[in-house]
Amino acid sequence: MSGYKRVLLKLSGEALMGEDPYGINRATIVKMVEDIAQVVRSGVQLAIVIGGGNIFRGVAGGAVGMDRATADYMGMLATVMNSLALADAMRHAGLVARVMSAISIDQVVESYVRPKALQYLEEGKSVIFAGGTGNPFFTTDTAAALRAAEVGAEVMLKATKVDGIYTADPARDPQATRFDQISFDEAIVRRLQVMDATAFALCRDQGLPIRVFSIFKPGALLRVVQGEPEGTLVHL
Repeated sequence: MSGYKRVLLKLSGEALMGEDPYGINRATIVKMVEDIAQVVRSGVQLAIVIGGGNIFRGVAGGAVGMDRATADYMGMLATVMNSLALADAMRHAGLVARVMSAISIDQVVESYVRPKALQYLEEGKSVIFAGGTGNPFFTTDTAAALRAAEVGAEVMLKATKVDGIYTADPARDPQATRFDQISFDEAIVRRLQVMDATAFALCRDQGLPIRVFSIFKPGALLRVVQGEPEGTLVHL
C-alpha cells in the first residue's frame, strides 16, 4: 500500500501531559513535534485536531455540578490553548502551522473557514483546528471526523497512549488482544472506547478510514502515513 497525501491527525490533550498530572509537558510536546516534522517534510499535507483534557483536568473539580454546555465551552477554550502551544512548538522546529478556531477569538487565532484551510494545506502549511466543532455536546473526536471529511483527508489518524484497539483495556486485562483491523459496525457494536459513537458513525458514513496507533512509539506516525500496517485500521 502506498502512502497518503493528506491526513488528519487527532491528538489527545492528555498526551501533552507527559508524566505531569495536568498541563503541557515541554519535553513531550517537543518530542511529538519531531515526529510531526518527519511527516510534513516527507511532503504529506497535515491537518491536526487536539483535545483539551490536559488543561480541563486541572479545573475538573470545579466543573462538578456545572451546566454541561458551560463545561463544554471551557473544554473548547482548552483546545485553543493546546493548539497555540503546538503551533508554537512547530514554529520552533521550522514548520509553518496555522491555528483555525471554530469559536471566534479574532485577536488570538483566525476563525475556521474551509476554503482558507484547504489553501493552507495546498501550500504545504499544517493546519491545527481548535475549538472543537464550535458546539457543546460534541467531542473533539467528532470535531476531528468532521474536519477530516471537510478537507478531504484520506485517513483519520487517532494517536493514543496504546498501540491500537484491543478487545479490552490492555492495562487492566493481560488477556486483551489487539485488532489489526476492525469494521466500523463491529467497533460500534462492541462499544470499544477508542472514540465516541458519533465520530465512528460520521467516519463510517463518509467512508473515512481511521488508523489508531501509539503516539509514544518512535517513528510510528511516519510509518502510518507511509501506509505501513501500524496499530489498528478501522474501515467499512
